Amino acid sequence: MSAKKKLDFEQSMARIEEIVSLLERGDAPLEQAMALFEEGAKLLRSCTAQLDQAEQKVTLITMDQNGELREEPFHGED
Repeated sequence: MSAKKKLDFEQSMARIEEIVSLLERGDAPLEQAMALFEEGAKLLRSCTAQLDQAEQKVTLITMDQNGELREEPFHGED
């Protein structure tokens, strides 16, 4: 997979699944397995960053007592 092309979230997740499958088979030479692991870790960090950014953009739209819509940050379930 080319490191020059930035993958979107869905493509990154598909590649991570492919890497996990390849590593689970256990037939890759050590050098290749390490390269796959490093690629997967990099993709995972990218996906995590994308999810964090998306979470920061999520807002709740609620109606106040006057019947007007307002936005407030969504904090999720902790």
